Amino acid sequence: MDAAEIDAAGKGLQFFGDTVVEKCEIVEGQPNVYLLQTSIHLERNSQSEPKPGQFYLIRAKHSCVNYNRPISVYHSKTLFNSDGSKDVEVQFLILKKGRGTDELCNLSKKDMMTVIGPLGTQWPEPEKGVDKILIVGAGIGVAPVANFASTLPDNSYDFYASFKSGSYGLENVHAKNLVITTDDGSVGIKGILPVALTKEAVQKAGYKVIYACGPTPALAYIKKLSDELGIKSWISMEHRMLCGLGACLGCTIETTEGLKRCCKDGPVFDGKIIKFDPPQQRRKPLAPETEPDLSVKIAGVDFKNPVIASGGTFSFGQNYRGVSDVNAWGGICSKGITLEPREGNHGERCLEVAGGNMNSIGLNNPGVPYFIENLLPQMMTLGPKVIANLAGSDVESYVEGAKLLDKTDVAMIELNISCPNVKAAGLAWGMSAETAFYCVSAVRAATKKPLMVKLSPNAPDNRPIAIACIKAGANAISLINMIHGVAINIDTGKPFFNNVHAGYSGPGLKPVALRMVYDVVQEINKLPQEQRVPVVGIGGICTWQDAVEFIMAGASAIEIGQAKFTNPNVAIDIVNGLRSFMKSHGYKNLEEMRGIAQTQPHSSAHTDEKGHYSDLKKMMGKKSECGCN
Repeated sequence: MDAAEIDAAGKGLQFFGDTVVEKCEIVEGQPNVYLLQTSIHLERNSQSEPKPGQFYLIRAKHSCVNYNRPISVYHSKTLFNSDGSKDVEVQFLILKKGRGTDELCNLSKKDMMTVIGPLGTQWPEPEKGVDKILIVGAGIGVAPVANFASTLPDNSYDFYASFKSGSYGLENVHAKNLVITTDDGSVGIKGILPVALTKEAVQKAGYKVIYACGPTPALAYIKKLSDELGIKSWISMEHRMLCGLGACLGCTIETTEGLKRCCKDGPVFDGKIIKFDPPQQRRKPLAPETEPDLSVKIAGVDFKNPVIASGGTFSFGQNYRGVSDVNAWGGICSKGITLEPREGNHGERCLEVAGGNMNSIGLNNPGVPYFIENLLPQMMTLGPKVIANLAGSDVESYVEGAKLLDKTDVAMIELNISCPNVKAAGLAWGMSAETAFYCVSAVRAATKKPLMVKLSPNAPDNRPIAIACIKAGANAISLINMIHGVAINIDTGKPFFNNVHAGYSGPGLKPVALRMVYDVVQEINKLPQEQRVPVVGIGGICTWQDAVEFIMAGASAIEIGQAKFTNPNVAIDIVNGLRSFMKSHGYKNLEEMRGIAQTQPHSSAHTDEKGHYSDLKKMMGKKSECGCN
């Protein structure tokens, strides 16, 4: 903590604690904008009160997100108590656009929230003699500039506000000239900000300083205007944050003076130093009458959509029939089956942990013959394509199981090579390219069925293993299986699971799985076109947005595992979300979207010709040696 942030007693000036929600209500005419109010009790008179432009990190006390959200102060008022202490009544305007803000917008009166702040820089006051002041707010960005405007004398500034539809947040704005634009023309001038705030209008008004906050395109436009006309500008920037205190260096933005922290050096910056990326062209939406094609072909098998129920979490397709439409899935992988029946592991089998669950089932299954005679016929009537997930401990059991499945109507075999290899000291078959090649080659010789090989995330590098599987005859690759983890029972002081190690799966797995899918696809793309095979992504996929990421990383389809436990309709939700996204972004089929994120790896160097690492050292205010954090 900087010296400027502690009082004479060495105590912090910011507030950190829980407060009570006094009000949380939707803003009239705005379906996704909410007004949230709370009061913060200042424990000491030296503690800071919020200044215009500053923000708080806030989060619902009982939350499913890990980090507080940075929300600018919309309005604040100091209340003096009889004992000499102070309370600060703080209002926030919040746009519901993600998990964290969704939780905040759904708070009720008397709910608890966690608050840290006030944080960041404030709006600089206009210099003496400057009487031509322009304030610009666009969308939810109207909140911090409206707060600033409320501190200025009435009629001492002009205010431009730009919205998609309707208007809000202007109750405390008393401008000489208030100009409102709306995309749909519902209020004020129809059109976006530049329709009203033209270069000619700015010149004619003779503004000497501009204060602005809003989405990036609007701020880039303000900077362009102010730079061309030589007008001083102050711009409030937005960025994802973790600590909000300047410690983690996670919210840096590009400036002409090097990297700057949005939370500590900002959010209010001198407009002349900010560097905006060139605007990216968005794809045009599909015509209203055009429906995107969600079908996909994998190893010669046609799937009506790319959403497949992962092995081990959907049993044999019957369990979910009472709660959801099983026919919504593009395909269903059976529970992992071995040649002989397996009772599975004894003791505890599952445990909820942060970001998912751990489980140690032990391939509990009735065996391939029983599956073929009693379970497969029912699976075939469900509608989705049926994939048999085949496991084993030695090559002989894999081969014999594949021979039996070859005579059935299953569309494909998914070969699980994450199983222990009893002839290699228990190491999984998929831990090396050599053992994977040996196992896949043997199974390939035993069946003519399309063969998809499921890779383990516990291998040092899946890229050479994937190539070895392809050379051995794999028609497709799926990844990843579960990551090994350990849990301890703190009451007994013993491992929670009898086998000590257990599989970890859930949303927390997604970044790791996405990285492995990305890398494997990139490696496969180095092969000649005729040797390439499709990749099916697995791991932490819960939403249609997750599915889009995997497809853009190069996956042809996805498998959903544990997300079915909490949302049996997950396949329906993902298919509907995919369809809407493809329509709005102009993708006629999945192939147009697949792999578009693939690019050359970025350099991991710490420095460039401008010495950006040195800039980070300056931010920390001390010398340091180069090292990764």
